[in-house]
Amino acid sequence: MTPVDALVAIDRRILVAYSRRTTDALRAVLPLRIALPRIEPFLAQNVAKEVQKDALVIRRANEALRQGVAPNEAMLRQLFQATREIDSAFLARVRGLPVSIVIRYEEIEPIRVRRIGRLLDAAYAILERWPKGKNGRKALQASFSRAELQQLIHDLMRLYALETQALSRSLRLPALLVPLRDGIARNLYQIMNDVAGRMARDLLATVYRHERN
Repeated sequence: MTPVDALVAIDRRILVAYSRRTTDALRAVLPLRIALPRIEPFLAQNVAKEVQKDALVIRRANEALRQGVAPNEAMLRQLFQATREIDSAFLARVRGLPVSIVIRYEEIEPIRVRRIGRLLDAAYAILERWPKGKNGRKALQASFSRAELQQLIHDLMRLYALETQALSRSLRLPALLVPLRDGIARNLYQIMNDVAGRMARDLLATVYRHERN
């Protein structure tokens, strides 16, 4: 497996685990437990969308590295536009679900652009410093200090949570669940952010599991 494919696979595992832990945590909150059968398919499709977007960003970082070009504003704008195409496919997939959604880009764009920029810079750095013949864990160790890596993971997940919160405010729910929508958005972000903090610590322990403090 090439470094770029390995990094895409690592990112996918992290996002899928993040979504699974979030869904498990949502079941413990009564208002969300009531709405969960309606919003769980949305969350599953949403993480699939994020995996696609992240893979796009990581592969663009690899192309830039091979071309000897550092990440820049033009790349950010191109990637953002490309993610809108992924959104279109996402909207088509969720059309048959018990909820519908309108993506309000005026709210989502600044959050998404920040996340794309953070991931683009990080992927570029990781791929640039990937030790020959080593695995992803060694590449992460070579690219960031423990504190930097923990902050990176938490930042990426927090921005994902912010975008998911913004999307959840745009959900068109069945009439009986409409009064719960704002509470769903608030609780969803709080839970996702809490899960992000725990996952950042867990992932850090995994990356440095053979290292002494």
